[in-house]
Amino acid sequence: MVIWARLWKHNHLLRETTIEDFSEETRTHKVFHALDEVCLQFDLAQPMWLDQTVREFQRHAKCRFTQDAFVEPVDFDYMEFQILEEDW
Repeated sequence: MVIWARLWKHNHLLRETTIEDFSEETRTHKVFHALDEVCLQFDLAQPMWLDQTVREFQRHAKCRFTQDAFVEPVDFDYMEFQILEEDW
């Protein structure tokens, strides 16, 4: 699985990273591990999976974490989190 994370502010890309996980873990575990790694790389607190975020991710394998998902203030408009490639 390959996951792409990007930070956006005023329609400008601030940072991006790609996380690869080809382990035997479940899809859910890979997603959560990738989010952990993204937060470490970007020095962010873990965002909350709000109902809207979960529905968006289930439908499109892509979601946005806005300020509402973070407990601490963040200096960007949203973090985009997307699965680019899945293990089959």
